[in-house]
Amino acid sequence: MSSMNNIHVRACQETKIWMRGHFRIYCSRSSITGGKTVKEAPGARKAKLFIAILAPESLLAAVESSLSAAFGPLDLKSEVFPFSFTEYYETEMGSGLYRRFVAAETLIAQNTLPEIKHRTNQIEGQFSPAGERTLQRRINVDPGYLTPAKIVLASTKDYAHRIYLDQGIFGDLHLKYEQGAYQPLPWTYPDYRTREALAFFAELRRLYLRDRGP
Repeated sequence: MSSMNNIHVRACQETKIWMRGHFRIYCSRSSITGGKTVKEAPGARKAKLFIAILAPESLLAAVESSLSAAFGPLDLKSEVFPFSFTEYYETEMGSGLYRRFVAAETLIAQNTLPEIKHRTNQIEGQFSPAGERTLQRRINVDPGYLTPAKIVLASTKDYAHRIYLDQGIFGDLHLKYEQGAYQPLPWTYPDYRTREALAFFAELRRLYLRDRGP
């Protein structure tokens, strides 16, 4: 047994396995811990799925119906408000867009966010305008999840504040809970700073804490 900075390390009893052209070396648990019981790290608790809808007001009900069919009943909806923060989406979606946040009743495992993002991309495709030459899509649906400590969005784009998850999807820490409320970060989108958004997330957090149990 060797000692490094007062941390004791037992020599590893190696098991070599040939896999995909390389040897992989595995150490038995007892070799690493010296046969002592080690407390398992707790897994991440399930989170509350929410989805940000951006669409013409006339399509909101249909989009909500599609989301409910995919992810189960919706148990919370934000107020609808005009999306006037940027013209970024107008080229592909047109003008007169509205934002609404909705949440699914069923909790999700946090590591399923990439799968959910791909599913919402498929739902966007279902609303693509057939035969329309000027518009590329009619709706935008972006999923994320809420925990008592934070709001995380799914994104296909990499930035300094985003962590790679899986399947080409990054996790974007977008709001943090501090001093009794979710607080914006320097990169938080303007629509996530609005009264409507922050009221929605505050109520969603309350529902989550009520329903998840001890």
